[in-house]
Amino acid sequence: MQKVRNLRIGALERCLAGLDWLALRRGRAADRAEHLTTGERGEEAAFFYLRRKGFTVVARGWKDGLTPGDLDLVAWQGDVLCFVEVKTRRSKDVATASSAVDRHKRKIIRRMARQYLRQLPGNSDGEKPDTRFDIVTVYELPGKPREIQLIPAAFGWSERA
Repeated sequence: MQKVRNLRIGALERCLAGLDWLALRRGRAADRAEHLTTGERGEEAAFFYLRRKGFTVVARGWKDGLTPGDLDLVAWQGDVLCFVEVKTRRSKDVATASSAVDRHKRKIIRRMARQYLRQLPGNSDGEKPDTRFDIVTVYELPGKPREIQLIPAAFGWSERA
């Protein structure tokens, strides 16, 4: 069953990659900054990577509308709700992709996660699911296969002193 699911996920991934390529060829992405396109490709790769790992992705690019920021991916791994930040890089020359999730970025992600939890159905009684904050790093190095790594529980609800 796992093999069939992974075949379906792979077919969908290839189909979307083909549509992205076609849109690029038709000039649909010409007005976007390259770093935004790179980030979008990384989030798409992370989505399929998590699906292959058995996660159930329930939101991509979730925004509250009032609060600045977004959640790249929100996914369930079993009974744990995971807020996933995706960082994509085209080079390893300067710093690791995960180091870009600094104190300020973690604060924004936590704020967005609280907003997300407030809007869950049946959450009025204050009961929240188990949660964690993950980071997925995606490296698209020229001439090499894409490298994807999941860092589960990369940080928590509060900063350590």
